[in-house]
Amino acid sequence: MAALGGGHGLASTLSALRFITDDITAIVTVADNGGSSGRLRSEFGVLPPGDLRMALAALCDESEWGHTWRDVLQHRFDGDGPLAGHAVGNLLIVALWELLDDPVAGLDLVARLLRANGRVLPMAAVPLDIEADVTGLDDADPGRVHVVSGQAEVATTAGRVQQVRLVPQAPPAYPESVAAIRSADWVILGPGSWFTSVMPHLLVPDLQEALSVTRAHRLLILNLESRTTETADFTAAGHVDSFALNAPGVRLDVVLADPSATDDLDELEAACQRVGATLVLAPMSARDRVGVHDRLRLAAALQDIMAQPPTTPRGVAG
Repeated sequence: MAALGGGHGLASTLSALRFITDDITAIVTVADNGGSSGRLRSEFGVLPPGDLRMALAALCDESEWGHTWRDVLQHRFDGDGPLAGHAVGNLLIVALWELLDDPVAGLDLVARLLRANGRVLPMAAVPLDIEADVTGLDDADPGRVHVVSGQAEVATTAGRVQQVRLVPQAPPAYPESVAAIRSADWVILGPGSWFTSVMPHLLVPDLQEALSVTRAHRLLILNLESRTTETADFTAAGHVDSFALNAPGVRLDVVLADPSATDDLDELEAACQRVGATLVLAPMSARDRVGVHDRLRLAAALQDIMAQPPTTPRGVAG
């Protein structure tokens, strides 16, 4: 099983999938340019380690050993010195990359330390930048297109993202990441920041080709909140249409959405039909935290789908 994404969204998916299988490969975005990851990337010229660290932590063994090392990886230094804000796991990962001169081997070693239930791989073999065409930043000319560069900048732009691209535009992917998609029985995308965590995978040519030819079932998990900073005027259907626009050669089999985030149900069903997907509705949100997935509810929804892949739109009791 392959799960594609980054940040908290991918961590939620991985936390749910571990209830279903231990055969998990996370393929993680490497475009972060902010915070600890951005500093390490700038100083050492390495892949940004933060999203990779979060994916590893989500897959840690459910034991005292696993939880202890998960907490060590996630610990951030306080204070005002040069270590302030750095996550221990980011420093450990970069240290292993320097020692081994092989990012995949370094991540595999951290996974062994955590006794992780799965593997974590980078989306691309080089650090990436995200560049977006954005409108709505000029009050005098709302339609004027501005180019916004950087993952952190695109994620927080006050304008409307029209299109995103990667710099470099055709980055190489690790063979292990391509092989994981091709050999998977299920490939899961989302949830997460739409233009900076989910869509970038579709812009890596090797990954898009693998997604188009794999025999795996392809499942897209929609966000609990459609209108985020990146997608302020997007509906749930708009997300599916955006997927089709960015990856016209990739078919979806299932779109999973929470009923609370589908105020455009007819439009969403139509959008799913346009990409060949069945829409499945299931409650996935945490009861006490708005906009956060409950890993048990998400796991139950995924288990139901994978036990019998749907061929017609239906709801999942919850």
